[in-house]
Amino acid sequence: MHAVILAGGKGVRLRPYTTALPKPLVPIGDQHAILEIVLRQLATAGFRSCTLAIGHLGEIIRAYVGDGSQWGMAVDYATEESPLGTMGPLLTLRERLPETFLVMNGDILTDLDYADLLHRHTASGAPLTIATYDRRVRIDFGVLTTADSRIVGFTEKPSMDYRVSMGVYGLSRATLDTYTSGLPLGFDELVLDLLAAQNPPHAYEFDGYWLDIGRPDDYDRANAEFTSRKSLLLKGA
Repeated sequence: MHAVILAGGKGVRLRPYTTALPKPLVPIGDQHAILEIVLRQLATAGFRSCTLAIGHLGEIIRAYVGDGSQWGMAVDYATEESPLGTMGPLLTLRERLPETFLVMNGDILTDLDYADLLHRHTASGAPLTIATYDRRVRIDFGVLTTADSRIVGFTEKPSMDYRVSMGVYGLSRATLDTYTSGLPLGFDELVLDLLAAQNPPHAYEFDGYWLDIGRPDDYDRANAEFTSRKSLLLKGA
């Protein structure tokens, strides 16, 4: 099994932590970087090879990870010379990829079973499988319903439930065939194109632990929770 980890972003929302370090290398707990945790998890799940798509401060990631042998994996790299969007880096790798593979962001803490996601994707025949998570969003305002300039309904600070993308996907190489290498391609564009073609992605619903470390508050929470969840995230460590 092969995984592609998207690790080329600038981590703007996580500044100042990412001023000198790429986001996947910010430390969690006393000993581990986020990317190290992800690579350990993939190796435990049975992944034997991985491509790191790097860009901003990519030389630091390359120096830290090396060839991946310390985690029992074969790691290679794809360097993003200019921003290509979420899925654009995959187009430059297309000829190096197996028929189905895992794609994920490099800043996620989760106990998702990566191997099961990829197996389910392969068995489904879907063009894309998206790991999804139930997220409750609280609206901090009173919400009004209007009609003909009149208030006809009012809800005080409601909560709304959504299924959101976790930033982990099973992908089939053929899904990329109609796109041009070197041009940007976003995850949103890919999903909308598949929906328009009536070839919808599959959903892999997950209700375990998931934290997308995109903001300082999320990063602080990850560090606060890591000690109590280390055995869950790093089985056998």
